[in-house]
Amino acid sequence: MSNSPAFKFDNSYARLSEDFYASVDPTPVKSPSLIKFNTALAEQLGINVSALSDQHLAELFSGNELAEGSEPIAMAYCGHQFGNLNPQLGDGRAILLGEVIAKDGLRYDIQLKGPGRTPFSRNGDGRAALGPILREYLLSESMHVLGVPTTRALAAVSTGEMVRREQLLPGAIITRVARGFVRVGTFQYFAIRGKIDGTRKLADYVIDRNYPELKATETPYLSLLESVIEQQAKLIAKWMQLGFIHGVMNTDNMSVSGETIDYGPCAFIDEFHPTKVFSSIDRQGRYAYQNQPAAGHWDLCRFAEALVPLLDEDQETAGEKAQQAINTFPKHYEHYWLTGMAQKLGLSAPTEADRGLINALLDCMAENKADFTLTFYHLSNALAESTENDGAIRHLFSNPESFDDWAKTWRKRLSTEQTSDEARQIAMHAVNPLYIPRNHLVEAVIRAAEDRGDYQPFYELLEVLQQPYTEQPRRERLAEPPKPEEVVLNTFCGT
Repeated sequence: MSNSPAFKFDNSYARLSEDFYASVDPTPVKSPSLIKFNTALAEQLGINVSALSDQHLAELFSGNELAEGSEPIAMAYCGHQFGNLNPQLGDGRAILLGEVIAKDGLRYDIQLKGPGRTPFSRNGDGRAALGPILREYLLSESMHVLGVPTTRALAAVSTGEMVRREQLLPGAIITRVARGFVRVGTFQYFAIRGKIDGTRKLADYVIDRNYPELKATETPYLSLLESVIEQQAKLIAKWMQLGFIHGVMNTDNMSVSGETIDYGPCAFIDEFHPTKVFSSIDRQGRYAYQNQPAAGHWDLCRFAEALVPLLDEDQETAGEKAQQAINTFPKHYEHYWLTGMAQKLGLSAPTEADRGLINALLDCMAENKADFTLTFYHLSNALAESTENDGAIRHLFSNPESFDDWAKTWRKRLSTEQTSDEARQIAMHAVNPLYIPRNHLVEAVIRAAEDRGDYQPFYELLEVLQQPYTEQPRRERLAEPPKPEEVVLNTFCGT
């Protein structure tokens, strides 16, 4: 495995003790080929690859070559999976190559997913199939454009090898970028082993890396807990406002940096129903759409438990401090949810009374099987009551009169604010997308790539998703809900 001088890595996480990770090199692949490279993101990161050929990029972002300064590691962590503690997880199919310091002065992790076995792979092959790689690229980049904190996709590479799942599938590797891959489960890894010093070192690392403003506080560890709680409340509220279902909200999939990570069986809702589940492994609906705030709260309780030994010398007092912090999650979540949902309805000064208005619309959508994304998108054209303006939204409801009844109350509420319809419409269009990575579109992209080696549908959908709020000529089909025969009922981890 050769080293490439294309750009230079650092790896601050590798300077922690080996309790935190296992050193491991990516396993070379036979014939890597570049599917997509995110040039704009590379520029933001200060990664200059302009002189490199596509084949050289494929060698770099498959792990066949390593950039200068790379110290590849697999991170150790554990986690509660569907409520059950697994004491030993870790990066079984991911390798952290290192970190770059971007143009904004911040440090970003560069991680490969699918580069081969690690000491944490257990019985897995450490590889990833092409379909899940394309899915993650599309969804993570879409979420970024939609304003959701998320890992990013820097590159996707096909490996030229097949991976065995339920059937043989083409292999691929994605390069992920994040402000950090430390998870709630990383803290749990040390806490359940009674390694308080490890917990403290990890907390110091996260504060220094992600929350440097907390170093000056009198209680930095309590402040860390409070900050992560608020960041997660804000993140999950964003998911809910977009109809996004993560699918696997285990503690090992919750980032303490406040980013959406681990795109597995995630999906966006088409016809709205609050109990919607897509993940094939979530048979009890633990992580259904409506359960996501409670699931996030539960995960954060586990984070608080891991931090208790650091919060006070007296453990009873420490427990009380942790509980007080955890009790703030509902307040934070409800604030961010109300603010965001009110914006989607064109309200600039939401009040507590607006919760009823918002929930009444969601209830109406569920009863009438209305499309989540299109309902909010077309709402901005229904500001003034008229058959012409309301046509696009009314046809989304099986009983249009039920929308009419709600709209009367909504328009009355809008009239209490001193905002013109023109200004309100512009504001609503800025938060209500037309284009999202709908499940049936993503599946069509995957089928074309797997069955025919055709990446054109992937490139087209990715391009459209870069401008989600703007109608794009001849791309109308990419905004439409699935036809009955196109509906995707279940999604899979699949990697």
